[in-house]
Amino acid sequence: MAEDTQPTYEVLALRFGTHAGRPARDNFLFDEGQFPPGTDMPMDFYLWVIRNDRHLLLVDTGFPEEMALRRGRTLFRCPVDALADLGITADDVSDIVITHMHYDHAGNLDRFPAARIHLQEAELRFCAGPAMRHRAVRKPFEAVNVRTAIQGLFEERLVLHQGEAELIPGVTVHPVPGHTPGTQVVRVRTARGWVVLAGDATHLWDNIRLRSPFPILDHLASMMDGYDTIEALADGDDHIIPGHDPRVAQRFPRLAGAPDWVRLHEPALDGTPVAAASGAVR
Repeated sequence: MAEDTQPTYEVLALRFGTHAGRPARDNFLFDEGQFPPGTDMPMDFYLWVIRNDRHLLLVDTGFPEEMALRRGRTLFRCPVDALADLGITADDVSDIVITHMHYDHAGNLDRFPAARIHLQEAELRFCAGPAMRHRAVRKPFEAVNVRTAIQGLFEERLVLHQGEAELIPGVTVHPVPGHTPGTQVVRVRTARGWVVLAGDATHLWDNIRLRSPFPILDHLASMMDGYDTIEALADGDDHIIPGHDPRVAQRFPRLAGAPDWVRLHEPALDGTPVAAASGAVR
């Protein structure tokens, strides 16, 4: 039998902000009564680092304090500055995967002037195209982030993918449209198996478990199909990491010496996959 030489990676998540006091019903397109009236369900904000002794990738870039204040979000700390916890500076980051161009995932791009930015071509076409004339469509986007991405295109730093792509051995991106036309997820080989950083392809574990999408979306059927894609890519329910679930920071072990970061390449502390909050089974 041939020896498995595929590399594995650490996957670290930083919870850098939150949107507290958010009603549970605001997190689901269809409120089917699975949560009692008045139930709060906050959303947290994350970015992710993928690394081993040879490679370093950043997944998403968060947002700056100015955006947090303007949009009524709580920022615990600057996510770019927090990379110093890991001994990383912005200049050390050679590659950034942007899962999609919403403000909370594509802010701070100007802090990485030398990094290659990996984006689905469909996402750039969307956020720089005629759909942005509609206020309701452009609300989750920031023009400054789009301009920075386009500047990267002119500087030959913006890498536009047309579908699935391997960035480095053991790390791939996969288009999962629905939330936006160019939403992509990141699949990473870790010591515990294939982990999928789902970003906003599922905001919360409940969205994918209940098959009840988050209400900001571009195409409903594509989002539902995307849940199947994510589950096929991951090595189990607990290998799917949603983009905004507070339980991510609670369930995985903290990094020694940098407790704001959690280790997604290791099993969850309780050893069991998250069930839907309502107790429902799809």
